Amino acid sequence: MSDLVLVTGASGYLAGHIIDELQGQGYRLRGTVRSTAKAAELTQLTGVEFVQADLDSDAGWAEAVAGCRFVLHTASPFPVAEPEHADELVRPAVDGALRVLRAAAAAGVERVVLTSSVAAVMIGNQEHRNTEADWSDVNACNAYEKSKTLAERAAWDFAAVHPELELSVINPGMILGPIQRAACNTSVDAVRLLLAREMPGVPDFGFAVVDVRDVAIAHRLAMELPRAAGNRYICAGDQVSLPEMARILADSYRVPTRVLPNWLVRVAARFNPAARTAARYLGRTENVSSTKAADDLGWTMRPVRQSLLDTAASLIRFGIVPNPGATS
Repeated sequence: MSDLVLVTGASGYLAGHIIDELQGQGYRLRGTVRSTAKAAELTQLTGVEFVQADLDSDAGWAEAVAGCRFVLHTASPFPVAEPEHADELVRPAVDGALRVLRAAAAAGVERVVLTSSVAAVMIGNQEHRNTEADWSDVNACNAYEKSKTLAERAAWDFAAVHPELELSVINPGMILGPIQRAACNTSVDAVRLLLAREMPGVPDFGFAVVDVRDVAIAHRLAMELPRAAGNRYICAGDQVSLPEMARILADSYRVPTRVLPNWLVRVAARFNPAARTAARYLGRTENVSSTKAADDLGWTMRPVRQSLLDTAASLIRFGIVPNPGATS
């Protein structure tokens, strides 16, 4: 198999695993990076052609998509803290998605697979089990959730007037799993905080989680399977709380397991940015269904325990956190 595939945001956590997955299936890979210096850091990605292209500029995108049969658009800003203005995330997410789609359509790309999020599905809809028919209420979204919702909406609007370009969308939950280099991304930061014992206890909230390797497989399936065109796919399991994650990790490592009362988290949020972020999630339910991905794509997920332990082992291996020590 020699089809050329472009993966945008090649330096990203998910993108690296997608590249591994596709190389394992014999595809040729091209990746976009924001600078040549960033490409030089990606020593774990061998056999990949890198092209400089940024979501904020048209420069480089025609070269990036040239000769590609498929494009997997994973690049999108994902900050640890809420920005002062939502537009700091919304504008590059929406404009970047449209830049990629315009370039792909002009180059005759067959299909684009867009990485969205359950954040584009469930916000304001938590009273029922969410499916791909649901869309987040942007008036109830924080900046990141709004950026994912509006970027995906813009992509579907573009696809509606460009039927020659197939579009498929993956909506993952909170992504866990091993990192590939010494860089800690936002989604595994909860595991890092537990291993580093930077919190006196564990806030009581959770997420619908999924392993990064399984999300990579979902992207490949959405790219390859004809029936995936024109569809969005939720890829996430049941909600797992931070206290549950801590208890799983505590079987192997010394991590905090005491559950912090909600009132204490809210008080701490007045002074601590991390607590402020945590307070926004208190009481929120993430109840999503991945039945469509299972039925249409034949997609499956590995156990959460494996994802957590593999995440922890990689954070320690790359020196992101010191080994917290095994429990006796």
